[in-house]
Amino acid sequence: MPPTAQPELDWKDGAIPIARAFDDPYFSLAGGLAETRHVFLSGNDLPGRLTHGFHIAELGFGTGLNLLALALLWQEAGSPGTLRFTSFEAFPMAAPDMTRALAVFPEAAAISAPLLAARAAGATEIALPGIQVALILGDARQTLPAWREKADAWFLDGFSPAKNPEMWGEALMAQVARHTTPGGSFATYTAAGHVRRALSAAGFAVTRQPGFAGKRHMSTGRLTATPSLPASASHNPG
Repeated sequence: MPPTAQPELDWKDGAIPIARAFDDPYFSLAGGLAETRHVFLSGNDLPGRLTHGFHIAELGFGTGLNLLALALLWQEAGSPGTLRFTSFEAFPMAAPDMTRALAVFPEAAAISAPLLAARAAGATEIALPGIQVALILGDARQTLPAWREKADAWFLDGFSPAKNPEMWGEALMAQVARHTTPGGSFATYTAAGHVRRALSAAGFAVTRQPGFAGKRHMSTGRLTATPSLPASASHNPG
């Protein structure tokens, strides 16, 4: 399925993009880079796990900020080798909007420049220093079942489950588990009960953790059981 469209945006304080369709910001008003580090990097224990060939997958590419935070972490580690990063995105942000959003994070400028140049050219296979990136455009409910690979860690970063329920349904969470290596992990900013139950039913041992910037809880988990797909997720539309 091709991407539906570029998102329509509003801008808070001229800097923070808000998806008009979901009335939700792309990153925390309290600090997007710090949020990514708390939720997705620490939530997946990535500082202690990253090694050559490690594969991170993501639901919701957005501005690319999670990727840039990962790239900074890998750069700081100074380890040899290359990570892999696959992101599923239905509404790819236009490169000028990405540029405007990421300008808030000057510490990532050296890494964001090649990413922005690649996206301006329409590339979906992108080589960054130490990271090979694949951007899969389209509805994840169709593109993820067709994906033939597995990730060691997941960033579940769709818009709020209350505003974007399609990204958090039982069938899609089962597909996340199906595409996770044994013992692999996920992290997400949400602690919504139905999301945690869906991930638990899919085979993850789910834990609530302290959220970012005063948010009470977030969720993390490790795949401990063999995923079994619900009937609604058993058909591969790809």
